[in-house]
Amino acid sequence: MIQAFFLSLGQLFDRPILAVFVKSVILTLVLFAAASVGLWFGMHALADGIAAWLGGWSGSDAFADIATILIVLVAHWLMFRAIAVAVIGIFADEVVAAVERKHYPGAHARAHDLPLGRALAMGLGSALRLIGVNLLLSPLYLILLVTGVGTALAFFLVNSWLLGRDLGDMVAARHMRRDELRGWRRRTGVGRFALGAAGTALFLVPILNLVAPVLGAAMATHAFHRGRRA
Repeated sequence: MIQAFFLSLGQLFDRPILAVFVKSVILTLVLFAAASVGLWFGMHALADGIAAWLGGWSGSDAFADIATILIVLVAHWLMFRAIAVAVIGIFADEVVAAVERKHYPGAHARAHDLPLGRALAMGLGSALRLIGVNLLLSPLYLILLVTGVGTALAFFLVNSWLLGRDLGDMVAARHMRRDELRGWRRRTGVGRFALGAAGTALFLVPILNLVAPVLGAAMATHAFHRGRRA
C-alpha cells in the first residue's frame, strides 16, 4: 500500500489526473458549501434535542455541548467525504484509465469504460451507504464517547471498510461483470480494508483531504492490478 501511495502521488500532476482533481475539487466544494448551510441551521435543534434526551442529569448541559460539537464535526467530515466520494465516482474512470495506461497497459486494453449512468449510480450509492451506515451506528458512537477513544476508533474502522469497498469497486467494475464482483469482494477484504484505512487517514488531514479521492482512486488501481498478479 505504501508503494501504491507513492506511485499515485508521483502521477498526481499528470494532465488527465490533474484535470480530474481540479474539476472534482470545485464541484465538491460547491456542493459542500450548499450542504453546510443546512447543517448550520440544524445545529441548535441538535443541541436542544441532546439536552432534552439527557434531561435531569446534572451534567447534561456540559455533555450535550460536548456531544453536539463532536457530532457537528463528524457530520461535517461525513458530509464532505460523502460528497467527495460521490463526485469522484463520476470521474473515477478517468483516473483509473490514466493509471492503467501508464502502469498496466495490457489490462487497460482489455478494460471497458463505465457508462456515465453506472458511474453516477455507484457514486450516489457510495454516498448513501456512508450516510446510512454511520447514522445506523450513531447510537453506538454516542455510547462509546464515555471511553474517550472508542468512538474515534469505531468511526475509523467502519469508514475504512466503507471506503475500501467503494474505491475497489471503482476499479473492479472496469474489469469484471456484476456477478463476479461479490466473489472478488470476499477474496480481497483485507487488502481493500487497508486501502480504505489509507484513504480515510488522508480524509482526516486538512488540505490532503482535497486530494484524497483522486489519490484513493489511483491507489485502488494499483492495489487491484497488483493483487491480480499475486
